[in-house]
Amino acid sequence: MFTPDFFRSRIDAMINLNDPLAVLATRLPWAQLEAAIAAKFARRERVGTVVETDDLFGPSQMLVGAGASPAGRPRLPLRLMISLLYLKHAFNLSDEELVVRWSENVLWQFFSGQEHFEHRLPCDATQLGRFRRALGEDGLEELLGATIDTAVTLQAVQPQDLERVIVDTTVQEKAVAHPTDSRLLEIARHKVVRSARQAGLVLKQTYAKEGKALRFKAGGYAHAKQHRRLQRVIKRQRTILGIVLRAVQRKLAAPDFVASSPKALADLQQWMQRAERVRTQRPKDKNKLYALHAPEVECIGKGKARKPYEFGVKTAVVVSHQHGLMLGARTFPGNPYDGHILRATLEQATILMQDWAVAIEHVVVDLGFRGVDADNPDQHLIHRGKFKRLSPEHRAWLRRRSAVEPAIGHLKADHRLDRCWLKGALGDALHAISCAAGYNIQWLLRAIVRLGLGPVFLRLLRQWRGAMQAACTSRSDSHWAQALA
Repeated sequence: MFTPDFFRSRIDAMINLNDPLAVLATRLPWAQLEAAIAAKFARRERVGTVVETDDLFGPSQMLVGAGASPAGRPRLPLRLMISLLYLKHAFNLSDEELVVRWSENVLWQFFSGQEHFEHRLPCDATQLGRFRRALGEDGLEELLGATIDTAVTLQAVQPQDLERVIVDTTVQEKAVAHPTDSRLLEIARHKVVRSARQAGLVLKQTYAKEGKALRFKAGGYAHAKQHRRLQRVIKRQRTILGIVLRAVQRKLAAPDFVASSPKALADLQQWMQRAERVRTQRPKDKNKLYALHAPEVECIGKGKARKPYEFGVKTAVVVSHQHGLMLGARTFPGNPYDGHILRATLEQATILMQDWAVAIEHVVVDLGFRGVDADNPDQHLIHRGKFKRLSPEHRAWLRRRSAVEPAIGHLKADHRLDRCWLKGALGDALHAISCAAGYNIQWLLRAIVRLGLGPVFLRLLRQWRGAMQAACTSRSDSHWAQALA
């Protein structure tokens, strides 16, 4: 094969082009994706400033700094960054592992649009996080929609198959330690003391030694189920945290106080506000704080015997009823009732399928979505509460409702939905959509194998039938030849 580079061979001459990932690389709408998100990465137009000048011809005004500046390093190719996001969640890798594996894998570089193999990192691992934030929720929905379009283009699913879906909710857990009162109180004291030191405050007493000893005592008493002693330790920790907070407030109110920087002062006020929430909250309170660094975390109970409570955000997923293709994933802060989020969930799935003019008609759900038929007049909800009124066909559809459970299990076990490391509520939303896109990439790889093996088996079957017919014909000819002799 001709190559313009004398010293390097092209990747397409080094790999098996029938590999599912290589086939998928030629089927995804890369140009359409790049055009859809290019506006997010275009250089911004600057207004500029008017500068007064005085030259030989007298005073004049000149506009300086207007237009798009060409300064700065050019961005990496959009296809490269998009493919890295796909591969990360398709193969369940961290950002650091992903860039290392990419530098060693020829197929992944072909999937990313590279022409020659390059044994180097595609980018720094931190650039993936910045690219993800720049894409935003709507940009990642474009990536998820491209996988759905590819599935229809490959004829792995038919557009009419997407009119019937299954909807269910799960909990996307946040990367936080299990919250206990003793641990939260000690971390709050430590954060306030450290932030006060960074802001320029000198505290007379920080209770660092006693706080550490109380934390150890609380762990021992909890393990031994000595609850009265445990409550005495927690009460002392609350007292210490209150002393530290009041001392910091007195220092801040002093007339001679000058903060080291505005950012340090803002951070101190933020940690003090969260520490006060931890100090005053009680076991039966609403809107409790479960993690100092992630105040958006909620406690959600899904009725699981092995895990009564999960700490994260409620996530709704939409799966095609017949084939199990992921059609939508969306997070809902505040732990709302399942039925109240059904309309928004179906709206996202409908937008992602708008290129094929598909309208969702039948929605198979569990009993958590009862009582919302009036809010969704364009869809027919099918659940167990209507079993006596369902037709035999709808009852057969209802028996397949549990097919969404293994899909959620694979999302968590194989595509990183089990633990979200991204910051804030926006990070939760971006992570859920990215996991759904990675799930669909693996679904497409299996579909390519399935669609490719069908013609192969058919060809082998035809060859076998031809060989059997030839053998039978030769056997019958020899039989007649013996009879005539």
